[in-house]
Amino acid sequence: MDKKYKENNGCAGICCRGCGKMDAPLNTFDWLACVPGNEEYTDIVEVQFKNTRKGYYKNSNNIPLQKGDIVAVEATPGHDIGKVTMTGRLVLLQLKKTRLTPESEFKRIYRKARPVDMEKYEEAKAREHDTMIRSRQIAKDLNLDMKIGDVEYQGDGQKAIFYYIADNRVDFRQLIKVLAEVFRIKIEMKQIGARQEAGRIGGIGPCGRELCCASFTTNFVSVSTSAARFQDISLNPQKLAGQCAKLKCCLNYEVDAYVEASRGIPPRDVELETKDGTFYFFKCDIMRGEVTYSTDKHIPANLVTISGRRAFAIIEMNKRGERPDALQTGGTQEPKRPVDLLEQENINRFDNASKGRRRKGGGAGRGEQKRNNGRRDKGQKDAKKGA
Repeated sequence: MDKKYKENNGCAGICCRGCGKMDAPLNTFDWLACVPGNEEYTDIVEVQFKNTRKGYYKNSNNIPLQKGDIVAVEATPGHDIGKVTMTGRLVLLQLKKTRLTPESEFKRIYRKARPVDMEKYEEAKAREHDTMIRSRQIAKDLNLDMKIGDVEYQGDGQKAIFYYIADNRVDFRQLIKVLAEVFRIKIEMKQIGARQEAGRIGGIGPCGRELCCASFTTNFVSVSTSAARFQDISLNPQKLAGQCAKLKCCLNYEVDAYVEASRGIPPRDVELETKDGTFYFFKCDIMRGEVTYSTDKHIPANLVTISGRRAFAIIEMNKRGERPDALQTGGTQEPKRPVDLLEQENINRFDNASKGRRRKGGGAGRGEQKRNNGRRDKGQKDAKKGA
C-alpha cells in the first residue's frame, strides 16, 4: 500500500480517515475521504461546533484540511473555533438537506487553530455552565416564562448563544439588555424545542443505545399517535414518550412498512360468514399477514388463524351470498409455526431446578445427620446398661 494512503496514527485501513472520533453528536462517516482528489473536488467544508450545531464554510485559502482538524472560521463579530467533519463530494450532498447550493454565500475559513486560539477557546467554554446558571436566575427575576437550556460561547469569547425553551411567545428584550450588562458580550437568543434540547443534552434511550436526536437525527419530523396505532403498539403515554416528554422519534422509522403490510389485512369491523357460524375479528399479525377470528364478539372463543388472502376470499364469497364450509381451506388446520421455547418457558427454570436439587440435597444431609445422632444415642444407652 502506498504511504500516502496510510494513516499517521498507524491504522491499516485506508478508510479510517473518514471515521473520525465518536465523541461528538451527529458524527458522519465520510466514505469518500480516502478517494484521491476528493478534497480538491470542492472548497466547501462542513464544520461542527458544540453539540449539534454545524455550518458550511469556504476554504478560500486552499488550506489542506482533513476530517478532525480544528479550524478558526469567520464569525460576526470575531472568529469561532470548530472541527472539520466533512470535506469533498459528500459536502455537496449535505448542502441539499439545508437547501443551499454551491453558489450560495459562505463564510470563510481563516486558518487552522493555533495554541493561542485554543487557549481562548478553552477559557470561553469554561464559562458556559456558570453563565447558564446565572442567566436562569436573571430570567426568573424578570418573571419570564422560559427555560434556558444551554449556553454556547463563541471561540474568541466575544459572543454567546443562549438556547431557550418556551411554550408561548416571550418578550426577552429586557433580558438581553441585562445579560449584555452582566457578561459584557454580544447576546444571541435561539429558541429550540424539547427534542432539540434532548439532543444537546444527550443520554441513553430505553433501547440501550444513544439517543437518536443526539447521534444522527437532524430533521425532527412530527410524530403522531397514529404511527403507534398502525404498528399495534399499546397507547401507553409512559412507554410512547421519550426523555424529552414527546413521542419517540423511532415510532416513525417502521410505520411506512406497517402501512404497506396492513393493506393485506381485511378491516377489523368485517364479519366472516361460514356454514359453521359467524366469526369476528380478534387480532392480527401484520408482518406475517395472518388474522385470528373468534366465534364470540367479546371474548376469545374457538380461535382460528387464517391468512389475509383467505380472509379476503371469504369476504368476496359473502358478498356473492356464498358461505364456505370453514374458515380454513378444506377444513384442515393451518401449518403451525415453530414454537420458541424461550417464548413460552421461563428462562429461570434452570435456576429453579438447581435450587430444588440443593433443597433436596440439604434434606438428605439433615436426614443422615438425624440417623447418626440416633445411632450415637442408642450406643450410649447400651453402654449404660452394660455398666
